Amino acid sequence: MPGGCSRGPAAGDARLRLARLALVLLGWVSSSSLTTSATSSTSSASFLASAVSSQPTLSGQCPPPCECSEAARTVKCVNRNLAEVPADLPPYVRNLFLTGNQLSVLPTGAFARRPPLAELTTLNLSGSCLMEVRAGAFEHLPSLRQLDLSHNPLAYLSPFAFSGSNASASTPSPLVELILNHILPPAASADKRQNQSFEGMVAAALRAGQALRGLRRLELTSNHFLYLPRDVLAHLPGLRHLDLRNNSLVSLSYVSFRNLTHLESLHLEDNALKTLHNSTLAELQGLPQVRVFLDNNPWVCDCHMEDMVTWLKETEIVQGNARLTCAFPEKMRNRILLELNSSDLDCDPILPPSLQTSYVFLGIVLALIGAIFLLVLYLNRKGIKKWMHNIRDACRDHMEGYHYRYEINADPRLTNLSSNSDV
Repeated sequence: MPGGCSRGPAAGDARLRLARLALVLLGWVSSSSLTTSATSSTSSASFLASAVSSQPTLSGQCPPPCECSEAARTVKCVNRNLAEVPADLPPYVRNLFLTGNQLSVLPTGAFARRPPLAELTTLNLSGSCLMEVRAGAFEHLPSLRQLDLSHNPLAYLSPFAFSGSNASASTPSPLVELILNHILPPAASADKRQNQSFEGMVAAALRAGQALRGLRRLELTSNHFLYLPRDVLAHLPGLRHLDLRNNSLVSLSYVSFRNLTHLESLHLEDNALKTLHNSTLAELQGLPQVRVFLDNNPWVCDCHMEDMVTWLKETEIVQGNARLTCAFPEKMRNRILLELNSSDLDCDPILPPSLQTSYVFLGIVLALIGAIFLLVLYLNRKGIKKWMHNIRDACRDHMEGYHYRYEINADPRLTNLSSNSDV
């Protein structure tokens, strides 16, 4: 990403307008010197007003910080430290590049112009330090097909960023390709409205109001996603390419691919997947033309992997399945999944090394305590022996007393004697 995200100086629209006004005044003075000096002040004022008012509607104008090509219908405002979207973009623009700037906030109607930017098709805002994209930020762009927001530290992405500020009345977004690669919010966001996880924030924007149901390509690489929220793909029925590479996904158990009947490629490389469960396997197998990429995941080859191994041997949708290898347990490391048999996949109660070390340490501590206890008993063996003898004598005296009373009570000759008499 070019440059840092500190706020830099932007092109001053006020100074730009003043410069244009000075040029118009200079041209008017020079032209008036060649004509008669009897021109009235009223006519000159009206001429000046008409010249200034007509200036923004020139079709060939180009914002001073930018480079424009009317033939290519392209405007590039790259690494210009812009703090906001230029207000005087030419209406002919189809490809707009605003990369490497200091935009910070993209407000509602950020691209609303008169005349409108009706032909804008491709918009690239990558690496522009965007921290906030508000509702309806991309309104009034009826032809927008490709949007790139990659490499921005987004702290707040409105659920209605793509659907419009008035979600109930907005039309579906024309977007076909949405690129949200490497969008990592800052560690401490000053925006207090962010009360959900980053995964949830992105998911809310993807499924709000079914605005993106025409989306065909979605890229979410390098975002450190730990999971995909439930039903995050439910409102993207037209999706054909889904790229989730280089995240931290550990499971796809709660993600449904059932409605993505047009999906052609699913990239899951470089994640933390350990196995794919039967429900996921069945959904993927039910997609008619999908191609799945699963390289560089830490597959755990135990008894829970048996169904996936069987599926890999039977399916043709996984690309490069011969490259998939086991990462755990240690005895199975680098084994090729397609070469495994049922006998190789077991769930031995083998503890991980860290847990084994803990139990060994606990055993050593308990053994030391037992040895100390035995040593104390040995050193006090005489006192313990005397104490045991005293207990034995006390018990014997009690038993003899009970035996004596039993004999007295059992003798019929002593039934008439008083219990307090001496024998």
